[in-house]
Amino acid sequence: MMTLITGGSKSGKSAAAESLAAELPGKKFYIATMEPFGAEAEAAITRHRRQREGKGFVTVERYTDVARAPISPGSVVLLECVANLCANETFSAKVADPVEKIAADIAELNRRAGELIVVTSQVGGDGFFYPPETAEYIRNIGRINGKLAEMADRVIETVCGIPVILKGGSL
Repeated sequence: MMTLITGGSKSGKSAAAESLAAELPGKKFYIATMEPFGAEAEAAITRHRRQREGKGFVTVERYTDVARAPISPGSVVLLECVANLCANETFSAKVADPVEKIAADIAELNRRAGELIVVTSQVGGDGFFYPPETAEYIRNIGRINGKLAEMADRVIETVCGIPVILKGGSL
């Protein structure tokens, strides 16, 4: 089963994903995609590590090629987050079609995991005009999110820390 959790910046999506994963039985893997570039990224990584302390996750740092993450078949997998993954595949790995690559990688993770929880972000709704490469990145995240929402059994949006089910069953 795949659950996609989306929301705006600091909306509570990570906390909702971790709470959902913590309630599920089995070995738990946390695939962290944020590359530690700069003080802001380091602070976010530290905050997320503290947030998931004691929840039984095995952390796997995987900035690209998430389908190759070493997870146990049938395990609970939390992938955090698609926006970082898209940036990494686009700008670091320079993948020609990050949308198809990321969608295929997540489909493979879903095939191997017993439960897959994917965290993504809603970007591009601010109405600003961006340089062409940033605008393309934002469009790609939107396209990836659409593909993942189709693939997912359940889609949850967090609004002010409250999970709202958009597709699928209850929490």
